[in-house]
Amino acid sequence: MSRSHLQAPLALAIAFSLSAPALAAAPAEAADAPDPQATNLDHVVVQGQATGYKAANATTATKTDTPIGETPQAITVVTGEQMRDQGAQNVQDALNYAAGVRSDAYGLDSRGDWTLIRGSDPTEYLDGLRSAYNYYTSTTRTDPYMLERIEVLRGPSSMLFGQGSTAGVINLVSKRPQAQTQREIGVQVGSFDRSQINADFTGPLTADGTWLYRLVALYRDSDTQVDHVNDDRRLIAPSLTWRPSEDTSLTFLLRWQQDRTGSTSQFFQWSGLISPNPNGRIPASRFIGNPGDHYDTDHSSAGWLFEHRFNENWILRQSFRASRNEVDYVTVYADPFSNPLNPFIDPQQRVINREGWFAHNEARMQNIDQHVEGHFGTGPVKHQMLLGLDAQRFKQSEAQSFDGSPERGGTLPPIDVFNPVYVPYTPPPLGAAVNTSQRQIGLYLQDQMHIGEHWIVVAGLRHDRAKSGKVGAPDEKSSATTKRLGVMFHDWAGWSPYVSYSESFTPVAGTNAISGARYKPQKGEQVEAGVKFEPAGRELSFTAATYELREENRLVADPSNPNNNLQVGKTKVNGLELELTGKLTSSFEITAHYNYLDNDKQLTPAPRHQAAVWGKQRFSIGGHDGFAAGLGVRYFSDFVEPPSPTTPSVVLGDAMVSYDVGAWRWALNVTNLTDKRYFSYCGGRGDCWFGARRNIGLSATFTF
Repeated sequence: MSRSHLQAPLALAIAFSLSAPALAAAPAEAADAPDPQATNLDHVVVQGQATGYKAANATTATKTDTPIGETPQAITVVTGEQMRDQGAQNVQDALNYAAGVRSDAYGLDSRGDWTLIRGSDPTEYLDGLRSAYNYYTSTTRTDPYMLERIEVLRGPSSMLFGQGSTAGVINLVSKRPQAQTQREIGVQVGSFDRSQINADFTGPLTADGTWLYRLVALYRDSDTQVDHVNDDRRLIAPSLTWRPSEDTSLTFLLRWQQDRTGSTSQFFQWSGLISPNPNGRIPASRFIGNPGDHYDTDHSSAGWLFEHRFNENWILRQSFRASRNEVDYVTVYADPFSNPLNPFIDPQQRVINREGWFAHNEARMQNIDQHVEGHFGTGPVKHQMLLGLDAQRFKQSEAQSFDGSPERGGTLPPIDVFNPVYVPYTPPPLGAAVNTSQRQIGLYLQDQMHIGEHWIVVAGLRHDRAKSGKVGAPDEKSSATTKRLGVMFHDWAGWSPYVSYSESFTPVAGTNAISGARYKPQKGEQVEAGVKFEPAGRELSFTAATYELREENRLVADPSNPNNNLQVGKTKVNGLELELTGKLTSSFEITAHYNYLDNDKQLTPAPRHQAAVWGKQRFSIGGHDGFAAGLGVRYFSDFVEPPSPTTPSVVLGDAMVSYDVGAWRWALNVTNLTDKRYFSYCGGRGDCWFGARRNIGLSATFTF
């Protein structure tokens, strides 16, 4: 890598190290007034709503309402205000500035949100319960408008969740009913003929606050940067809270969502993208499937969050969700996989063979988690004990078919990628549905111990039993015992050094699409050491963490088939992360990070260096308050997966201008400010993935 490529991340790292001591001595800014809407929000929601970019507490790392500065493991919270300021249109966007996260691991993909944490694929949860199983055709993308925050726990977390991968957990926290009335209606227009209307209503249903409600709804019609691919959504998410007393609450959550889109991923060959082609460059808008290709999902779910406080020391919680997801998938795409070095079938290097993948998937999921939290003391040790049991059930019925080029025994005609002509095509009928299932039950025990004034010890043990089934074959059973241990010396003049060890165990549902063999459980372990710094009297935090991850049986893309996954043996990842979040002054907020990653070659390659910084300044014009402007810069170093050419490094800019006046908020957001043409990943199997081009959005929100 050239010296110039290292300057940006190294400069940011130096800035982190130099600024941290200075922050301790800086004068304290006036603290924000307490949130009048503060309320105890059940289970996975911390008390009160975070204002600004710095969250005080999180629950994902311990399943208890614990200050982030007292948690001996790296965790990042993306608040609702940050998502709004940055104009996040999907979860991937919302994680653009999250430490340790490669948010656009596979670029723009209308089918799912693909991220990497510490070089691995994280497990996605919604309200503390797993929301995604298998690969993308078993789930639906969650819209950030229905979220209160996103909590990112970096590193293994199976001691609590059982289903957490080695990478960690992305826990999406949905909006819940609030005790005070808040109502808003918003509209958005933007690039690619995007038009959207959204609404969020909440408040008490009864004068005494016994019943609270919330209704989140969204309607969107939009195209994408790829021709013939839409991004349409219909969403309604009502919730209802019953509080018969201060000690008991029960919240019901419902969600219905219908997405109508396609595949923005065309699986283009390297030539004409990152390597030269005599015919020029392929535009990011190029579509080489068949008009009418689609990726349509229908999702419905229902569940509850229950909490009962027996006394000031003991609390019982239970969460449950049942969901159904249906995906209808028809896609035709390029086939550079047979001969990555020369995928063209003509000497002019214009025409390429294609493949087709067609599937209908129905997935049903049920998740339940219940635990008891107790507070007690034994001599000088204060205990916060958690004893829990969770169970998960997943059933999937998927019918598939595949088609290829005539020279490979198929019926799909090739196409000129520089001047495509779409000819009529009828996909082959789907094969017989394959029914698979997975069940898991786990028992866990955790103790958060405060010893004396400064020492914190978090220890936990969990045992899981899992069973994977496939109709016509015997069940495959597995079990595992996972552990965690963390030690922190808390609040030494604001500094809290820590060291932790954690493990992961994840039964992998589904089968290899080619061989039919069931996937083996994925296992991993991590050692992490770091320090957290929170200067007294300031809404600011700094975290530095270094780690070593080891795992086995990770799913990786099949080099010969983009719709299949393979499992690899033992792998190792080392890294360093620096993060700064909060207020530098009373009117300027910042979130910034630097990541260094060194992983095994057999894993999915990722940038070795990654850095990002976003700042927002509030200001007045002509004596009128309510103005704000934000600017962000993201940097990814180059990387390579042989025999692919190097995926180049890239610097991207984002911006925001907003004005709050009375009941109105007006905002202009621009991502990829300079409309940089870039690629998030070019793989050794022969294909490249476009990054998102410039996206401009104008929004107006009325609050009443």
